[in-house]
Amino acid sequence: MRVRPTLAAIAGIAVLGLALQGCTGSSSNTSSTGGAVNGAGKTLDVLVAANTLYPDAQKQWFSDVSAQFQKETGATVKFETFATTNDELTKIQTAVVSGQGPDIYNLGTTFTPTAYSTGAFVTMTDDDWNKVGGRDRFVPATLGISGPDDNDQIGIPFASRPFVMAYNKDLLAAAGIDKPATTWDGLAQQAQKLTSGDTYGLAVAYADSFDPWKFIWGMSIQAGNPIIDGKTARIDDPVTEKAYQSYFGWLTTQHAVDPASVSWKNAQAVAAFAAGKAAFLPMTSATSKVTLDKSAVAGHYAYALLPTIPPGQTSLPSGGKAATSIISGDNTVVAKYSQNQDLDFALIKMLTSADNQTDYYKRFGELPTNQEAATALETGNADLAPILDSSAQSVGTPFSGAWGDTQLALVNVVVQSIPSLSSGSVSDSDLETQLKAAQATSQASLDKAK
Repeated sequence: MRVRPTLAAIAGIAVLGLALQGCTGSSSNTSSTGGAVNGAGKTLDVLVAANTLYPDAQKQWFSDVSAQFQKETGATVKFETFATTNDELTKIQTAVVSGQGPDIYNLGTTFTPTAYSTGAFVTMTDDDWNKVGGRDRFVPATLGISGPDDNDQIGIPFASRPFVMAYNKDLLAAAGIDKPATTWDGLAQQAQKLTSGDTYGLAVAYADSFDPWKFIWGMSIQAGNPIIDGKTARIDDPVTEKAYQSYFGWLTTQHAVDPASVSWKNAQAVAAFAAGKAAFLPMTSATSKVTLDKSAVAGHYAYALLPTIPPGQTSLPSGGKAATSIISGDNTVVAKYSQNQDLDFALIKMLTSADNQTDYYKRFGELPTNQEAATALETGNADLAPILDSSAQSVGTPFSGAWGDTQLALVNVVVQSIPSLSSGSVSDSDLETQLKAAQATSQASLDKAK
């Protein structure tokens, strides 16, 4: 049985790993001002998440990026992918110990605190920011989880992915529903009403490695529980238990979710909505637009903000935050052990240019972090308005070195509940047992991170 590396283990070996490497090694034949860089004969290794929605498009993008970078600098780019956060953690652990591995990591924003805690990635100086085009080239909100403060940042914004929900306008109109609910209880009621035959109210991917915790965190922080409160984990809080009960209840109580969804990944939920088999697709982003605009629901769907009123409430309670989404997207970080740091920054500068960011949006639906490209995209794209609104109303997850383990613990509650979900119910006692286990994992990680 493979043991998942904890954040504390990674952080604990960071100093050792950096000592083994001996230096941070900036390339000697590069410019310190962000100008032309000579990378002839060199190869950069870049780690990114596998795109399960558009795998073929991602392979083509890899090829195109390498070709462009070779033309500009003489260097080539080799991409490798990870499928889960566990894979990502393992890759970082191995690289920190050995002092070698990918030059550049493309990380989900919520994983940035975990990477920061290792001390294994370059903290951006003013000179470093200049090499990638300057801090002011980026949409300010996308810098919100680049580091613990403005002076200690490792994350260079690459893609913005605020979450919303898509809805089928025809199905809602036929049911006499004029707009999606703004409370989670209201959405559950609408979904139940919209379920008929083989068409369901909600398309949900219970078996996805990334989606489940976002629902739980969103409902929890709306109810006033940030999951991590300073040095205290609060996974076994009653409002978080209520969040899980609501999330599972879409299947077990409202019966508004296809029973097959207990084994679905995100791509399958998107496919069900695209086929007209679901009225709502919650916790999606602009990435779904590429698929939906070529599907049976093209021209018949729209985006809306996710509910901001937590389960069991009709208004935002005291202490609650009306979070529409996590601050979501991807940050790019540069390994301290990389011997080609100026070349690394040259690649990041190329990828975050207005032209390349616009191209990336067209291919994958990821919103630009480049201010120029983002401003241009807003013009004449009224259908993106809810997504842009969600970006403005997003709230950052805790910038804690323990968040990686906490995020995995939240997902694991769902993973461990899949057999019960498949049988049609998750008992309160079983859920409470899982929450206690997740609480222990998160608190242990927090204690070690001290």
